[in-house]
Amino acid sequence: MPRLSIYKPEKGNDYKFFDRTINEMFQVGGTDLFLHKYLGPYDQGDTNKDGASSPTLPQYSGDTLNERTIQDLLFLENRDRKYASDIYTLRGIYNVADIDFNLSQFGMFLQNDTIFLTVHLNDVVERIGRKPMSGDVIEFPHMKDDFSLDESIPIAIKRYYVIEDVNRAAEGFSQTWWPHLLRLKLKTLVDAQEFRDIIGDATTTGSLASYMSTYNKEKSINDAIVNQAEEDAPKSGFTYKQYYVTPIDERGNVRTDNVNTTERISSDKPINATIDTPASSHYGFYYDGDGVAPNGYPAGFGTSFPSNYNKGDYFLRTDYLPNRLFKYDGVRWTKIEDAIRLTTTNDNTRSSWKTKFVNTSGTTTINGLTVEQRQTLSNALKPKADN
Repeated sequence: MPRLSIYKPEKGNDYKFFDRTINEMFQVGGTDLFLHKYLGPYDQGDTNKDGASSPTLPQYSGDTLNERTIQDLLFLENRDRKYASDIYTLRGIYNVADIDFNLSQFGMFLQNDTIFLTVHLNDVVERIGRKPMSGDVIEFPHMKDDFSLDESIPIAIKRYYVIEDVNRAAEGFSQTWWPHLLRLKLKTLVDAQEFRDIIGDATTTGSLASYMSTYNKEKSINDAIVNQAEEDAPKSGFTYKQYYVTPIDERGNVRTDNVNTTERISSDKPINATIDTPASSHYGFYYDGDGVAPNGYPAGFGTSFPSNYNKGDYFLRTDYLPNRLFKYDGVRWTKIEDAIRLTTTNDNTRSSWKTKFVNTSGTTTINGLTVEQRQTLSNALKPKADN
């Protein structure tokens, strides 16, 4: 007579009986869940679903784009995620808990924003064709908020969670020692590039993200702060050209009306403002330079120095970036300052190398090859195959 054992090396009738019974418990006592199936990143050579062109990033050699593909191997993230247009209905069970704020540490932290959801393994695989994985998004229809404080929102705000981890649930092992349940770790979904396939773009009027996200409100707050800052401090540094700048030489001595001598300033040694123009601003702050001659002294401008000039004349060279103010000291044109006192807002009207590098757009040529904006240098310099 063979020994008695509930465990079998194969999933026999005992396993099927337990599995049907456990699945029925989820059908009776579980809640509906809407699963948005993650299909993998968009092909980086194609156009995204929202119309934005994706950057060219390296993929695994010979690997097809699927849910196991990593878009960015450097940061190990998938930013341009593609989700199925079909929505799968599942059943799941989780413990409802209050969301509290943790004040026991420095700052304030949100507690219980993580949900551990239990689903039936075979039922989920049968419905979506595979196990749940990190990147899948689950919508809780019973947690919709029908009473928003913002009366302009015409829809009930939905609650989405993204799966971060999937494991077998400890309570899901039956007497046959075969697992029947999966335990999913969920985090609250936020408005991000990864989930535009589901909630859309917050900048698009009428999209789900425009109602759920705080992007538009935060943008309006930020714009108001920037506008007020531009009124309070329209340019970098501070204005000092309303003050009279005493002409001094390179040793710090005040220049007198006698151009051949240098003496300390005194009441009987006046300054000849015409001849002894200031050598520089003397304040030493780099970002205060505006290309304007001190003491209201007239200055010419152009792309080359004038042919007629006198000692003490100022000239602004506009072919320099930023524009550079020079002064003729009787022997040569000496640099006084660069016109780099710019607006603090990063816009296209600023004339400095900072804006040229930071706000670069269009294309550039490197080693005879054209590199497009947002294109990685490694891909741009790849040798092209001959036709």
